[in-house]
Amino acid sequence: MDDSSFWELEIVNCNTLRVFVCISATFRQKIMLRLGFRNSCNISFSRALFTESFHRLLSTQTRGKLEDKVALITGAASGIGKATATKFINNGAKVIIADIHQQLGEETAKELGPNATFITCDVTQESDVSNAVDFAISKYKQLDIMYNNAGIACRSPLSIVDLDLALFDKVMDINVRGVVAGIKHAARVMIPRGTGSILCTASITGVMGGVAQHTYSISKFAVIGIVKSLASELCRHGIRVNCISPFAIPTPFVLGEMSQMYPHVDAQKHVEIVHNVGVLKGVNCESNDIANAALFLASDNAKYISGLNLVVDGGFTSFKNLDFLAPDKVQ
Repeated sequence: MDDSSFWELEIVNCNTLRVFVCISATFRQKIMLRLGFRNSCNISFSRALFTESFHRLLSTQTRGKLEDKVALITGAASGIGKATATKFINNGAKVIIADIHQQLGEETAKELGPNATFITCDVTQESDVSNAVDFAISKYKQLDIMYNNAGIACRSPLSIVDLDLALFDKVMDINVRGVVAGIKHAARVMIPRGTGSILCTASITGVMGGVAQHTYSISKFAVIGIVKSLASELCRHGIRVNCISPFAIPTPFVLGEMSQMYPHVDAQKHVEIVHNVGVLKGVNCESNDIANAALFLASDNAKYISGLNLVVDGGFTSFKNLDFLAPDKVQ
């Protein structure tokens, strides 16, 4: 049926409207109420009136989850940070990409369009973190979301007796101190407004021991503790603090490690190695899965969630299997 014939129809019952405009019962009721119709079904309507009301309601339904929000994401030039920046922008946010890699960060901001802005930021330098937050305030007059995502991996000896404390300090400087600096300066501008969402990237290596070498694992255990400790204070100012613990994902971050561990195989094999350690059959953990988790935690859908470590691992850290032999295999 063409458009003109639709608008000439008389609404004879509520199901007719549902069929022709393909909307849910709840949405249909909203339209009817907006038009001033309640229980009456044998009524005619004005095309202009219906169009105006329908599009107004449709715009509220399709409005991005972060409309009019401003987000600052560290380590956003690639990987999880870039995927999250993309997701946030697609949901209406303005995003500041803060990264130590200037050229890559500028390219990412250009790729993501006018709602992305780049600023150079080394999270080991508190002044850089402070400047990034001040930049958000200067440009947009507000900071609604702070995502402390920057971090590094490290290849340190497996045994504690061989631990390189200089390397340990370097990793802690970025993965732990950088997170604290991000929360400190985000809180500085969020507290006066009485609202805000702070996110951090932790890891499944901070949920259970033995998944990574000690230095990296300790740094991620620390991030989860930081989130719980600071959530206890910032909740009094209406600020939520949460973190996300991803499973291994073949980002540039992880593939760099894989190339050092398995230099004799190609990049595609490195991806397969990462994917094959997962436990949830038929799917793999991807950067977009973490971006979806970040979008949820940053949005009003999670307005009463704080102090949470959201584990995105397909169940990996939830269980162990006792792989007993089948009875017929035991002699």
